[in-house]
Amino acid sequence: MIYQEVHRLKNMGFSNSKIAKKLKISRNRVIDYLEMTPDQFAVFIASLQNRAKKLDPYRDYILMWLKEHPDMTSAQVYDWLQERFEVTSVAENTVRSYVNDLRNRYHIPKEMINREYGTVEKLPMGKQMQVDFGEMFVPTESGGRKKLYAAKFVLSHSRFKYVEWIDRPLRTSDLIRMQENAFQYLGGMTEEIVYDQDRLMAVSENTGDLILTESFTKYHETRGFKIYLCWKSYPESKGKVEQLIKYVKNNFASHRVFKDLESWQESNLKWLEITGNYKIHHNTKKKPFEVHALEKQNLQKVNGAYIFENISSINTTRKIHKDNVIRYEGNRYSVPIGTFQSGEENIAYLATSEQSLSISLRPGDKPIAVHEISKEKGKVITNPKHRRRSQTKRDKLAEEVMEKLADPEDSAWLIRTLQE
Repeated sequence: MIYQEVHRLKNMGFSNSKIAKKLKISRNRVIDYLEMTPDQFAVFIASLQNRAKKLDPYRDYILMWLKEHPDMTSAQVYDWLQERFEVTSVAENTVRSYVNDLRNRYHIPKEMINREYGTVEKLPMGKQMQVDFGEMFVPTESGGRKKLYAAKFVLSHSRFKYVEWIDRPLRTSDLIRMQENAFQYLGGMTEEIVYDQDRLMAVSENTGDLILTESFTKYHETRGFKIYLCWKSYPESKGKVEQLIKYVKNNFASHRVFKDLESWQESNLKWLEITGNYKIHHNTKKKPFEVHALEKQNLQKVNGAYIFENISSINTTRKIHKDNVIRYEGNRYSVPIGTFQSGEENIAYLATSEQSLSISLRPGDKPIAVHEISKEKGKVITNPKHRRRSQTKRDKLAEEVMEKLADPEDSAWLIRTLQE
């Protein structure tokens, strides 16, 4: 069927690359099939069926494993072959292809075992607050649509809520300001706070060690609450706030017309007072504001206002795309070609002023790009220098050698010798 489909798509004018992408096969396989006549292809298929495969001696064992454990992965089959039979002469890709072939031939679909869940004991008063972020488009008075962003805070014990909106993507400073407002609204701070692994706070994880952004680290050290990070959009670990996001979107924001941010936030606070924190919670069977009256006494008092001068100007991160641009407020801004590295994290740190945007690879580093911020939308703002090929890897290594060796004559000799 794939052979016929390759030829059909080719006759329709598709390129080899497009055919490979559409059929999810390699480009070389497309080329081979196009060069074969139907008779040649029949001979080729027959040779595949009769050809012995490296894993045939272990076929019965693999079949037994797959029948006993339908959810077994090819990676685990590979591990078991190494463990039990010391099979080291085949690659993992070979095992994957062989397992897929056996599944198709013997009709053993891969079954996913559903995770089992149990209820979690109710957390004590003042123990935990959960935080998450959401975004949605809302209709405007002019007939258009406006994208709004929100941070949601909920006390895990009483389910008492606070929500704050903003009309642009959140920065670290926005989160800190909103969380300070939440502490005031809730009447204090919990012992621990649960967050998504969001770029506003977490730069990366290193073997389980959390690395926080510079701004959020200063804030966390000042306030002294414990941090618990869970997987992004993973409701099993922070279901209370995930339900809150749906509740706010469907109950408060849905079909509401946006006039301006101030009136929107005022309406949001009124909704919290009348509905969000007043209606009986479907799990606790109690009104959040009534339980909060007791929990409030167990919250830690927040002393003084947080000094926002402590916040670094570099508090926004963006992904570096493979075409060496970052996206910022509806536009794309270039970075030097070669900045994007396949398989790497590819995160840029932004510092903004009223008119300029500076892009760095690490907080505090010298910017790799500086652009004037465009007031238009949908534009690609580029620096011609970013599109020129930078030094070759050899040139860069030669420069490193020159820096390491004190004697220019020695380093010139070493570079010349290595090149030869």
